[in-house]
Amino acid sequence: RHPAAICGVWQGTQIYTENEFDAYIIVSFVNATLVLSIGETVEEVTDSGFLGTTPTLSCSLLGEDALVQVYPDGIRHIRADKRVNEWKTPGKKTIVRCAVNQRQVVIALTGGELVYFEMDPSGQLNEYTERKEMSADVVCMSLANVPPGEQRSRFLAVGLVDNTVRIISLDPSDCLQPLSMQALPAQPESLCIVEMGGVQKQDELGEKGTIGFLYLNIGLQNGVLLRTVLDPVTGDLSDTRTRYLGSRPVKLFRVRMQAQDAVLAMSSRSWLSYSYQSRFHLTPLSYETLEYASGFASEQCPEGIVAISTNTLRILALEKLGAIFNQVAFPLQYTPRKFVIHPETNNLILIETDHNAYTEATKAQRKQQMAEEMVEAAGEDERELAAEMAAAFLNENLPEAIFGAPKAGSGQWASLVRMINPIQGNTLDLVQLEQNEAAFSVAVCRFSNGGDDWYVLVGVARDMILNPRSVGGGYIYTYRLVGGGDKLEFLHKVSVTGNDLILYVFDISFKKSLLFLFLQHVPNLVTGIHTIGQRVIVSDVQESLFWVRYRRNENQLIIFADDTYPRWVTTACLLDYDTMAAADKFGNICIVRLPPNTSDDVDEDPTGNKALWDRGLLNGASQKVEVSSTLITQLSHRSRKDLWHRAGLTTCSSLFLSVWLVLRLLFSLRTLRDLHPKTFGRSPHSNLFLKPQQQILSSCQRSLCAD
Repeated sequence: RHPAAICGVWQGTQIYTENEFDAYIIVSFVNATLVLSIGETVEEVTDSGFLGTTPTLSCSLLGEDALVQVYPDGIRHIRADKRVNEWKTPGKKTIVRCAVNQRQVVIALTGGELVYFEMDPSGQLNEYTERKEMSADVVCMSLANVPPGEQRSRFLAVGLVDNTVRIISLDPSDCLQPLSMQALPAQPESLCIVEMGGVQKQDELGEKGTIGFLYLNIGLQNGVLLRTVLDPVTGDLSDTRTRYLGSRPVKLFRVRMQAQDAVLAMSSRSWLSYSYQSRFHLTPLSYETLEYASGFASEQCPEGIVAISTNTLRILALEKLGAIFNQVAFPLQYTPRKFVIHPETNNLILIETDHNAYTEATKAQRKQQMAEEMVEAAGEDERELAAEMAAAFLNENLPEAIFGAPKAGSGQWASLVRMINPIQGNTLDLVQLEQNEAAFSVAVCRFSNGGDDWYVLVGVARDMILNPRSVGGGYIYTYRLVGGGDKLEFLHKVSVTGNDLILYVFDISFKKSLLFLFLQHVPNLVTGIHTIGQRVIVSDVQESLFWVRYRRNENQLIIFADDTYPRWVTTACLLDYDTMAAADKFGNICIVRLPPNTSDDVDEDPTGNKALWDRGLLNGASQKVEVSSTLITQLSHRSRKDLWHRAGLTTCSSLFLSVWLVLRLLFSLRTLRDLHPKTFGRSPHSNLFLKPQQQILSSCQRSLCAD
């Protein structure tokens, strides 16, 4: 960490290109430049040739054995033998923007004047005879890397304050001539020309590179990233793609990933644009906000990133490309059911519950009981040996991760409450519940008469049987968060009845219920409750979501809206006052929203007898929600196979039922003919009518026999 404000950072390659690792890190401040050498330790270098009394705009490896430093008053060309060639800006002009690569340097002076430098075969940096005056001030520039086997990059991208990007030619035949222009919706902040999506190539001299497509990445000040295809022959811009990255201006930096160029975009969040397995990816980085970055290569980190964040120099490495999420697994004892986040410490409070399992206390009791039975079952002569075996049995600890946990049987539950630090993954506190107590819900809250303390409430079912569903009772455990929010202090537990559709309201003491509300017309089982204001959104295990309004004056819960589709909701999330996101047991996710004309004002009942449900629609609420979007997840191979198997069974069952109905109809007609011969006599017409029936019957019987 440096006390001064860092405004830029670059990697500096060793003076000889045979060294594939970087030797310097150049850090620019507002009024100085710091050069750090990379080795076993990071130390400051004073004889690198860089001018340390001025800020650095950019620096790069130039050719095979030289470095270039661009600063506001000029350019320093540092040769391998420490000789320095310096170019000064004319008059009182200063360099405001620049773009450099391995063989070219382009600078923009105050007033919008472009000056172009190119390295000749002898390694000398020469200025082009003509200069280019731009129509507006230059705010950003970019040069692509020199392609393998070529002397220069043919295009220069320049961003102006008039919300345009212009492509300038650097070919000797039409140097500094405009080729194309693209208007932008906002002022550009940074540009980056990269070659992506290509294949490896090696030229006659042995230089390796990639041949792909040129893309011009444009970062705007409104937080939008534009990616445009740059034609390698004409310099035309086409096929623009847009992506919003954040609320801050977008800064772009070229880095190396998987031996290919990639773009690191920095806004209020950092993003990486790269090509992986012949596909383009734009992935956010799970890291804090960065301000400046550059590619970095060392023995420990061959494809790293050196970056600045809050005046701190950091070296980063991306572990897995193509991974959408950055995930870390922490082992738990039982199956995690739900978790909540403590708002102040961001610690996770989880409830873990397993069926057909023992708690640790019950395991110890069972183990002690088995040891005593071993001693009691032994004879007098074997009593001493049995005691030794029992002691060895008690002292032996078999890891459940390897040998498995003992099976307790149906109706046996084990649960615990765990507080975990999500960053470190360590358990801060752990509370074991009693045997046959299954924790299914958890909440963290404050009480009006509880001061500033936070409380954790855990809902527990006792003696629960899954099929047929029955519950012996329930408890609500109350814990206070102490020790800075890292410990759980048990306060009390209160017993509640086993009715799934009764809502209780308690005070902090839980000694008595302040009120309890009977929630009608929830058909099956409540799987979740979400509240916002006076609204309560209830999810049912089979009948989707219900919007409920709490009537304070009459102490009632009234359902004023519901869904038209029977979703088997497993979890739901409140998005805003009128919108919910729900996921069902079949892996689908939907967004449902109340229509704009929906009213939850149910305080006045015009019927006078509280018969609000008599005005419902199709035995439901009087108002229905609208489905905004639905995401149907892709089935796995096994799920598809099982689905096709079920579909085949359904088709066979339908075919068999149809054949059975046809046969039943034919036999009924034959019975009517036998009972009423006058009406259904054996006349020639009736024989003509019955003969096709007999043919159909025979054909159906033959098909059934064949099946």
